[in-house]
Formats: sequence, C-alpha cells, structure tokens
Amino acid sequence: MQTEIKFAGFGGQGILLSAKLLAYAAMKQGSQVAWIPSYGPEMRGGTAYCTVVISAKLIGSPIIKNPSHLVAMNQPSLEKFDETVKPGGIVFINSSLIPARSQRSDVTQLVVPVNDIAIEAGSVRAANIVALASFAAKSGLVDLDLLKNCIKEEFAAKAKIIPMSMDAFDRGVAAAQA
Repeated sequence: MQTEIKFAGFGGQGILLSAKLLAYAAMKQGSQVAWIPSYGPEMRGGTAYCTVVISAKLIGSPIIKNPSHLVAMNQPSLEKFDETVKPGGIVFINSSLIPARSQRSDVTQLVVPVNDIAIEAGSVRAANIVALASFAAKSGLVDLDLLKNCIKEEFAAKAKIIPMSMDAFDRGVAAAQA
C-alpha cells in the first residue's frame, strides 16, 4: 500500500523539516519513502510544500497529483490543495491561522490550534512539531516513539530545544486524541 502526504504552509513554518522527519521515521520502520520538497520563491513567505510518499513496495513515481492526506498550516495551502486530497484521507487544519474548514464530507478533518499549542510549549517555532505529532497520531503511519527519536536525532546539535520539542510533540499527540 502507498500513502502520500502533502505538507503545505508559508515558507519558514518548518514544512520541509516536518515532512523530512515523517519520511525518516517511515524509512526507519522499513518502508520505501520519497521526500520531494518544493523550492523557489515561495520559500520567502508564499506557499511552500513538500510531498512524502510512503510505500511497502518500490515507489514508481514520487510525483503525486492527488495525495492521500494534507497537512495545511495556512489558509492559502488549504485553499490550494484541499480538493486534491483523495476521498477517505485526512485534511489537517492549523486552526490558529486558518478560520475556514474543508467543505468536503469525504475526508476526515483534524483541526488543531497548532500555533497556540506551540506557544504554550515554549515557542511558536515548534508549531511544525505540534502539527507533525498530531497528524502522525491521527494517521497511524509511523510509530510515535520512533518519530520522537527521529526528532531528537535531528535536533542533537541543538540539545537545548529538545525538551521543548518533546513537550510540543506530546501536546500535538494529545490534541489529535481529544
């Protein structure tokens, strides 16, 4: 089975890092993965996005038109990609920045005030970790303990932010289960 996830938001929100961490955790679980970031002028405040493909078999093409799931961190991302998600998928909405909701009835909406939770954990810069943890908890695509360890490895050179990141992670998981 193959699953595709599109992470999208403003440049600077940690979109590429979130996607990379999910891909890394899936790879450590033994899955085939592809991580395709979007580089360009959108990195300076426009819509930046990244696609992760997770599969039990070799991945034929990492280019995905209709992802299984969407993690939307801002309003333009929801507007641009909501309709592309396959029926039955998850549409994750950062309600701190997105007042709207998906109008679709054939997807599961996961609405989490990501920025607010990140601020409670210590910094709005941890918003991507909150979103990643919430999405991972809801989707069940990767083992949460393994994902936590991947985050710790990623931030090993910045050990001071690991406790805050772990708090943000735990808060994100709790938000998905609420």
